[in-house]
Amino acid sequence: MALSRSFFHTASFAVLMAASTLGAGSAAHADDKITIMVGGYEKHIYLPAKLAEALGYFKDEGLDVELLNEPAGVDAENQLLAGAVQGVVGFYDHCIDLQAKGKLVESIVQFSQAPGEVELVSTKHPEIKSAADFKGMSLGVTGLGSSTNFLTQYLAFKSGLQPGEFTSVPVGAGATFIAAMQQDKIQAGMTTEPTISRMLKTKEASVLIDMRSVESTRAALGGTYPAASLYMETSWVDAHKETTQKLANAFVKTLKYINTHSADDIADKMPKDFYVGDKEGYVKALADGKAMFTADGIMPADGPQTVLNVLSSFSKNVKGKQIDLSKTFTSEFVKAAK
Repeated sequence: MALSRSFFHTASFAVLMAASTLGAGSAAHADDKITIMVGGYEKHIYLPAKLAEALGYFKDEGLDVELLNEPAGVDAENQLLAGAVQGVVGFYDHCIDLQAKGKLVESIVQFSQAPGEVELVSTKHPEIKSAADFKGMSLGVTGLGSSTNFLTQYLAFKSGLQPGEFTSVPVGAGATFIAAMQQDKIQAGMTTEPTISRMLKTKEASVLIDMRSVESTRAALGGTYPAASLYMETSWVDAHKETTQKLANAFVKTLKYINTHSADDIADKMPKDFYVGDKEGYVKALADGKAMFTADGIMPADGPQTVLNVLSSFSKNVKGKQIDLSKTFTSEFVKAAK
């Protein structure tokens, strides 16, 4: 009986240990299931999200990442704050705007050092020759409270216009943006590639203000303007450092791929519907704009202050607020990336 009792005790202990190990494995798996909302993953500016997925870099890190598409960054931000997603691929400026509202959100990996945006003007309105001519106009943005709206308001303010002298119209990007301009619902608008190239090719629009390169962005905004990033709530990052590090590993590897491969190589990894029937145009635009991406995911040293200066100039939410820029981004994870 003693032997029998010993056997059952040993067997029971083994079962408990197995269950404990299985539970720990399940918890780790659950922790590594990440949902990221992308503010329009077909846009060139947010290309690292789909590219990381296509290259298998998330899986290489043992992550199960689901990418959700949301055309307007402000809606992605709302999903993050509601706890529906763990991360957002969107503009860094939301991290500053949210801190002004009492929410701590930080850029974990900085994808770009320029917005990659352009203010397009309908060729039906040749009278618009500068942002000062926005007075009385309807201007297209992806969404109210979006980064395109922030930039539009700044450009208007910089040209001497007051709030109410122009109208921001949420029209999204791609086909909806194009239709709005064709129907004269907007006379100008802020958008990104591949929408820019599509409208230039049909000669339905021309470029008024170009922020696709670091140099042209400095001319328009007064400094380096870090834009596309992976941002997350600070409290979530602090509680999930291992998972955050794995995400940083995957994205830094992706940025290095962009930096060391041709636009053709990169385009071949993208879903074919992203080309919108014009792969040649897609590749050319990507080749022309590839330099906006950082090579290592590190925040440009002068970038946060430029973004704060821009937002503080027109935003009632940010103006006069004490913003701790050191809490709006971290380089901890990208510096430790494999």
